[in-house]
Amino acid sequence: MPPPKDVVKIAIQMVGAIPQLIDLQQTKPLASVLKDVCDAWSLPNAERYALQYVDGRQTYITESNRGEIKNGSILRLTTSPDQEAERLYNGIQSNNSDVKTDSLKKLASLSQDVTFAQEFISRNGLKQIFSIVEEGNATGEMLAHTLKAFMELMEHDFVSWETLSAAFIKKVVSYVNMNAVDVSVQQLSLSILENMVPTSRLLFELVKKEVTLDRLLTHLQVTNTQLQAMALLIALLLAATDADRRDMMDYLRAKNIRQFIHKNIVHSSEPLGDEMAHYLYVLQSVSLNLCEHRMRTSMDPYSQDQRELLQSLRQTAFESESEASAGNFSTERRRSLCAKEFRKLGFMNNSNPAEDLRRAPPGLLALDNMVYFSRNTPNAYSRFVLENSSREDKHECPFARSSIQLTLILCEILHVGEPCSETAQAFYPMFFGQDHFFEELFCICIQLVNKTWKEMRATQEDFDKVLQVVREQITRTLSLKPTSLELFKTRVNALNYSEILKLRQTERLHQEETLAVPVLELRERLKPELLELIRQQRLLHLCEGTLFRKISSRRRQDKLWYCRLSPNHKVLHYGDVEEGVRSPPIESLLEKIPVADMKVLLLGKECPHTKEKSSGKQNKDVLELAFSIVYDVEEYCLNFVAPTRYEFCLWTDGLNVLLGKEMTSERTQTDLDVLLSMELKLRLLDLENISIPDTPPPVPKPPSNLNFCYDFSHAEQ
Repeated sequence: MPPPKDVVKIAIQMVGAIPQLIDLQQTKPLASVLKDVCDAWSLPNAERYALQYVDGRQTYITESNRGEIKNGSILRLTTSPDQEAERLYNGIQSNNSDVKTDSLKKLASLSQDVTFAQEFISRNGLKQIFSIVEEGNATGEMLAHTLKAFMELMEHDFVSWETLSAAFIKKVVSYVNMNAVDVSVQQLSLSILENMVPTSRLLFELVKKEVTLDRLLTHLQVTNTQLQAMALLIALLLAATDADRRDMMDYLRAKNIRQFIHKNIVHSSEPLGDEMAHYLYVLQSVSLNLCEHRMRTSMDPYSQDQRELLQSLRQTAFESESEASAGNFSTERRRSLCAKEFRKLGFMNNSNPAEDLRRAPPGLLALDNMVYFSRNTPNAYSRFVLENSSREDKHECPFARSSIQLTLILCEILHVGEPCSETAQAFYPMFFGQDHFFEELFCICIQLVNKTWKEMRATQEDFDKVLQVVREQITRTLSLKPTSLELFKTRVNALNYSEILKLRQTERLHQEETLAVPVLELRERLKPELLELIRQQRLLHLCEGTLFRKISSRRRQDKLWYCRLSPNHKVLHYGDVEEGVRSPPIESLLEKIPVADMKVLLLGKECPHTKEKSSGKQNKDVLELAFSIVYDVEEYCLNFVAPTRYEFCLWTDGLNVLLGKEMTSERTQTDLDVLLSMELKLRLLDLENISIPDTPPPVPKPPSNLNFCYDFSHAEQ
């Protein structure tokens, strides 16, 4: 007979005693349970004790979380949170340095527990931590434990960051600014400031003033503090106003930060971690978004500066012929000559070219790009314009019109003006190899437009088709993640129009080939076998496991945890891990969920941890990567935020397989199409260049007699 649903079998340990095996009734008050356990060991004052998990984070058991106890859990009878908080509160005030250090070490460990943290903070414990830091007597290990305990206590959001004293903040800042400080203290100090910056404008201004960009750049050059320094730099950039952010980026550009990152981080011999990859993505996004204001600003026809930029385009291209004869012409004739030259430049409204730049986006960003191209590569600019002005009207490639449309295409491809994702890690390595990345990319791509225009022998009516091909050339090349603009230039120019046609033709032939009726029937026969192969691959991926990050409401990333499926596909193992651990052994993952207890898989907005978060644009990517497993009769949830869309697809597919449901992710269809394509090509290899009929050939009528068959009876005689 199965045990009642509200009873779990557990073991309870205590130092120096034989463990107790009990049936824990979840309906019974926890105080009564503790009394029974203490009575069994003849311990008085049961209210001074509490139950705590032996493994993992050693969380205290309370009435609110007792429902998470599973059959087979091992608990420890220990001092109650209030008693432990009181003991450590007194311990950190001890005059004995060893006692004080041990108390702070224990405090840093226990402060992860919300129940203990509440008890300690209620005793004004944070004030004692502030005193230890402000007095400046603590150093080395003692100071590191103090800062760690402070970080863990603040994680629970019981106390506002704005309540911190100026003396405490300045002391933490001093640990960042001093050289002769323990590495662990500097790491924790940088992390404290990173958490502080987004909470208020006042704290942002204070940190920005006290920790200079030069100091952060110094920390970036030290491997041990590189990650924390980058995190604080990103926090400052995200919290800054548009004007401050532009000033900060200009200063960093003057210090050659991109070249430093390109050489020492992107191309470092050490593997690039997920967190650093995210910070590089944010830095790239922030830098590109500096173009947003120009992109969304239309040209003002009455602005003298903007009109001069337009005139500089004309003068650079036609300086020799226009300047020589302009003095002999009347005002009307000069205006007519300018209009003719603006038409040669490719403006649609040659009498008033400012009208072409009224559309935003791309707005003034297109004008900036054209001017940059004309000033930094004048030979290529003049060649582009003069070459096309000498062609027949219908075959000339309009420089200005192409530049405006190309700028818009680049903004769309590079997501200029879009908010930073909270978890994305996709950055372009070549971005950090060039200060004026967007402008230099434009210079390469506008010459690509002219090259592709000639290859297509295009006319004005083909303008949109040419730009579609150019967009495809750029996106296909960027997907290869070239490490430098030179490599991008080489690859994008190699991907000429004929190569694009070949790729399109291959894709089209493949599509036509797979639409024949017999091939479609063969596809359907192959599908079950290949879907089973995909299922096995998904389960294998779950067995290998994945590193996940917990997302907190205050900062982007919190603790790391790992989840993997047991080799027999019967249990999900998970648990917290330290930074740098890539594939922990299954034995170290102490939390378990039997697959048999899993009820349903929730995605996106249905997940409980997404409902708790705000609904701003910043959290859109979290919604797209969130999923939860509902398990056990009490319907508890294990919440995930996948590191990438790829991991999201593989995990949701694998969990659906375990639940006996269909795999629904877009990755399943992609993988199935790839496998079907490969299998069909192998099966149809012998039929190459042979047209496959839509219907099978007719079966011939049987012969009138079978006399042509050899009679074996005669041979036997």
